[in-house]
Amino acid sequence: MKETTEIFESYGLTPEESKTVVQALSRRPETWVDFMMRFELGLEKPDARRAARSAFTIAGAYVAGGLIPLSPYLLVASARRALPASMAVTLLALAVFGYVKGRFTGARPFRSAVQTVFIGALAAGMAFILARAIS
Repeated sequence: MKETTEIFESYGLTPEESKTVVQALSRRPETWVDFMMRFELGLEKPDARRAARSAFTIAGAYVAGGLIPLSPYLLVASARRALPASMAVTLLALAVFGYVKGRFTGARPFRSAVQTVFIGALAAGMAFILARAIS
């Protein structure tokens, strides 16, 4: 409750006034959750009309992202030859994504690209090693 009273105190209420408001809000669970979501966590109530659109957007992104490393296997007859091509295409895609991410987030784009490639390569390498160990 102390953190919540601090929110009201930041708006100029005294600690006693803040405590009274918090107690009144806590007696109304729906209002209390709405307040905590909005002012403590900085979240807005999700729009139910956007749920299907968000689901299709996420599904499309997964399909598109999954096709990047799989595309060489669809185009090259030999899986042994497709693996290096898949690795190259995936690393290139990670670099582009990292660079664009850096531009949008205000980070240094080249550094963001290098970090994204490193983390992606490390994750893919570990997954490859684990799959080889299991099979």
